[in-house]
Amino acid sequence: MNWIILIIAGLFETGFATCLGKAQESSGKESIYWWIGFFLCLFTSMFLMFKAISGESGLPIGTAYAVWTGIGAVGGVVVGILIFKEPATFWRLFFVFTLIASIVGLKAVSH
Repeated sequence: MNWIILIIAGLFETGFATCLGKAQESSGKESIYWWIGFFLCLFTSMFLMFKAISGESGLPIGTAYAVWTGIGAVGGVVVGILIFKEPATFWRLFFVFTLIASIVGLKAVSH
């Protein structure tokens, strides 16, 4: 269950990065909504990360933090490519896939 919570926390990390990018692109009332989304995603992500590492059956902090930031990083790149029209070069995608392989590897070797 902690792994599922951690994955959701990582997705909310992607959400707060997306909201931050959209807040910078917008102005006025629209910008305020993106900032609200940013803080909601930030709080939710941090809270879920805390839940994933808490208790006797909690995940090790080093592994959980690496996976959490990895999910956020991969999500940030994907959102950057799909929403913010950032380039999808071979090397960029290559290193994203190595990051995904590292996340899966950490999950595989964690108890």
